[in-house]
Amino acid sequence: MKPIRYQSQFRVRYQETDQMGVAHHSNYAVWFEVGRTDLIRKVGLSYSELESRGFLLPVVDLHCRFLSPARYDETLCIWTWVGEMRGPKITFCYEVRRASEDTLLARGETIHFWTDRNLKRLNLERKEPRLFQLLSERIFSRQTEE
Repeated sequence: MKPIRYQSQFRVRYQETDQMGVAHHSNYAVWFEVGRTDLIRKVGLSYSELESRGFLLPVVDLHCRFLSPARYDETLCIWTWVGEMRGPKITFCYEVRRASEDTLLARGETIHFWTDRNLKRLNLERKEPRLFQLLSERIFSRQTEE
């Protein structure tokens, strides 16, 4: 199955830049969260709904490869998709692009574990099969790559 890619868009704010107008590298983790939160919302859920059901998604690993700088007041697109979802693990993948010319600025991924409120790992497919099925249907296309 092929992952469905979701897009989020925003402008680089002044507070996110250094004296040269270049976005600081620490912002990319925040921008990844924007993309991840939007993806979950676009599939019909929200982080608050997941938390009210007793599920948390802590970040356990984050990678980012910087290719070109983002600058103050540029409009950026973050493309987000799920690269893997099995057992307690879910991996979100990201591409940060300059909207005006579709230039790839950075790519990355965050790895999360499904946990309960006590941060004990859980297998979502076993614990909540209907929720797992709903997520699978909405984050993966049934189309195969040609």
